[in-house]
Amino acid sequence: MAKFSLRTDYNWCRNRLSHHTRSRTQIFGTAFKSRDLLLFPSQNHLKLSVSCGVKGKENISEINEVKPTLVNGIRVNDSDLDDESSSGMVGFSWTWPPWKNVPERYKIIGTSSLAFVICNMDKVNLSIAIIPMSHQFGWNASVAGLVQSSFFWGYAMSQLPGGWLAKIYGGRKVLEIGVLSWSMATLLVPLVAGYMPGLILSRILVGIGEGVSPSAATDLIARTIPLEERSRAVSFVFGGLSVGSVAGLILAPPLIQNFGWESVFYLFGVLGLGWFSGFQLVKDEQPTVDASVRTLASSKTGNKPLNNSLPELSSSIQDIPWKAFFKTKAVWAMIYAHFCGSWGHYTCLSWLPTYFSEELNLNLTEAAWVSVLPPLASILVTSFAAQLADSLISKGVETTLVRKICQTIAFLSPATCMIFSSLDFGLPPWEVVAILTAGLALSSFALSGLYCTHQDISPEYASILLGITNTVGAVPGIVGVALTGYLLDSTHSWSLSLFAPSIFFYLTGTVVWLAFASSVPQTFLKED
Repeated sequence: MAKFSLRTDYNWCRNRLSHHTRSRTQIFGTAFKSRDLLLFPSQNHLKLSVSCGVKGKENISEINEVKPTLVNGIRVNDSDLDDESSSGMVGFSWTWPPWKNVPERYKIIGTSSLAFVICNMDKVNLSIAIIPMSHQFGWNASVAGLVQSSFFWGYAMSQLPGGWLAKIYGGRKVLEIGVLSWSMATLLVPLVAGYMPGLILSRILVGIGEGVSPSAATDLIARTIPLEERSRAVSFVFGGLSVGSVAGLILAPPLIQNFGWESVFYLFGVLGLGWFSGFQLVKDEQPTVDASVRTLASSKTGNKPLNNSLPELSSSIQDIPWKAFFKTKAVWAMIYAHFCGSWGHYTCLSWLPTYFSEELNLNLTEAAWVSVLPPLASILVTSFAAQLADSLISKGVETTLVRKICQTIAFLSPATCMIFSSLDFGLPPWEVVAILTAGLALSSFALSGLYCTHQDISPEYASILLGITNTVGAVPGIVGVALTGYLLDSTHSWSLSLFAPSIFFYLTGTVVWLAFASSVPQTFLKED
């Protein structure tokens, strides 16, 4: 028998089949009518698999003695001919599951984004559960603050090791281990909550697991995503953090109310373990970046087994061009920009609910729902910013210029909104909420600015560069949050304690970024 794979225009095929059914049956040696075709057009194209008998194959050969190109207007692919027995019917290829033919790099990006959704769910769950936990164990504000800040201890200390491990073993392996580690540590929290050293240690382990994940994801993106898709990939993956914040803030209160505060740690921890199991089904894909980068990345990094000897690992650390990193102005621009952006993000994440409650006189329920608005709006802004950035780059706009524009928007927008919020214009509370929400949402342009430059300037060392900048970026989570509380006790002014420092860092970060940032690829040669 012979099998033909056909691809043709849907409307043209339907009209031709309906008017020439008899000629079709003569040519193919099969009896079918146009109404028997189940047409499921995708982008106005139809893919059919047609089987016929040997006699039909001979008829086609007589009609087209030249290499088969068109059979009555339908293109025939010779490579699909075979000698299997005929069923004499038109067949269709069903694709199941629906994501079966999705490119592997998109599956990796999708599952990585889901990992970051779970990441922030496990980060914000304690900020809500800390209230009933404090009541149960008799903690004061200082103890509660100590417990919450312990996450950032682990988060800060794991940034550089995470970047280095991602470079040596590949981001995929490090991401898997990171999710597994923080999920198991999350499950431990209810078991050790009554023992303070154990509780702090469990939160440090959560921070360590989540701390290696940004560098791991950056390594994955740098190896598999081409430049013209990079902004969307970075925004989609790290945009999962905003989705996780929204999901955690929405799910945690009813879970705690109905099943106790322990339930959020058990449920969110199990979600992480489920992700780890599902990620094993996603296959690796060969890098799709430029050929020179592909060769460099695949030959030097990411392919070593987990049982490397300690001397080999020590040698790999020495091979990293640390001096070259810190002699590059663009790297220092990324470091300072990351610090400035994190200051505004972490201080607002920690103190805005209190600000909404005390300064704007919203009740606790209103303050909780209002706190969801900035990350929720960030999801929309992230998608728009990524499309805009990739579109500009694909049209030939210089990559450095695109990154500078996006990061400038990410800094100046919240700074401007905080200035309006801190000045006494007599605005009603909901207008102040709207202004702050808009400013913090527009700060998500950073995902198409700062967070893409690590891959832009060096796909090979992208994970390590993010480890460096994210280590500095974790400092505001430890220092900035506590300093805000100290200034608030000292000045009793939200404008001076919360908004003024953030405005300062946003403005100075903009100046440094515009002056020194660059997306030009760097060689970073090791110096003896």
